[in-house]
Amino acid sequence: MTVISAIQENPSRERVEATILAAAEEVFSQHGYRGASLQVIADRAGLPKANILYYMGSKQALYVRLLNRMMRRWNEVLEDITPDSDPATVLSDFIRTKLVLGQRYPEGSKLFAAEILAGAPFLNDYLAGELREWVASRAMIMRQWSAQGKMDAVDPRWLIFLIWSSTQHYTEYSAQVSGILGRDALTADDLESISSFLEHVILKGCGVALPAHQPSVGRPSGGEVSFE
Repeated sequence: MTVISAIQENPSRERVEATILAAAEEVFSQHGYRGASLQVIADRAGLPKANILYYMGSKQALYVRLLNRMMRRWNEVLEDITPDSDPATVLSDFIRTKLVLGQRYPEGSKLFAAEILAGAPFLNDYLAGELREWVASRAMIMRQWSAQGKMDAVDPRWLIFLIWSSTQHYTEYSAQVSGILGRDALTADDLESISSFLEHVILKGCGVALPAHQPSVGRPSGGEVSFE
């Protein structure tokens, strides 16, 4: 069944938007914002260009929505943390979720990185507003963990940046990593080894004992994520 016939059989807004977003993520990742066109995105999605405009409003609105979606995926695991949460479980989940999402959605991850490297022209308001507030609220809880003696008094902002950047490396520089390892792509065993290494270094660096049992890799869509 083609994409367009599937949409015609079940033309729900959610399904159409998901199809558009998937096509746009690929096109923007390959061509950048300026090189991408709504017509190419429409062709990739198997839809008329008018549908893209109807559901997304404009090229810029579609692009910003993709970027925001990527950040929400990455940070969802920290949404429900409280002063009573266990730092070992939370940080381990965050590391593993961020790593696996980079492998699952490489186009979105690379798209976000390209936007940041370009000076974040379409994300300045988001970075200075919503995301700044989000980081501040997570940092406040982590400082409470430190006050309770659950972890060392490290600056939570640098900790969040470290987890973002260290996990992102294996998506942005996947060709370098795979080349050095002598593989075409990272295997599930490689990703498990990377996760364990990052957990060991980051948690110990924060004065947090490693969890006795490995947590689920993440819950970005309501279900468990694995490296398989």
